[in-house]
Amino acid sequence: MGEHEGGKMPRPKRSNPKTKHQAIQLRKKSTPAERKLWSRIRDDQLGVTFRRQHAVENYIPDFCCPKAKLIIELDGSQHLEQEEYDEERTKNLESVGYKVIRFWNNDVMNNMDGVILAIFHAMQDESSKG
Repeated sequence: MGEHEGGKMPRPKRSNPKTKHQAIQLRKKSTPAERKLWSRIRDDQLGVTFRRQHAVENYIPDFCCPKAKLIIELDGSQHLEQEEYDEERTKNLESVGYKVIRFWNNDVMNNMDGVILAIFHAMQDESSKG
């Protein structure tokens, strides 16, 4: 099952080439807050695998954990001017099964323990639903 002549079937693409290229570029231009949070959640440090700038539908969230269906977004001052876009984006990501949590860059830089605790709580909330 799931195989064809010559080996395994390719998995379906989760993004288009443009989105994939954009995600690669975003990974190269991480903000200080993104780098700081990544250093605390990478390599399964929280018990699950997070991905940076992982395309989901037509969006590229800052951090995504497909297994826990959790997306973490970090917001800087530019997000004050795009609240409607962020709300629409969150609704669309939630419609495909993800929980979206947001932190201000300032929180990551000055209250990392609180951010990590909030991420743990969000993961526990999601796992208790299943």
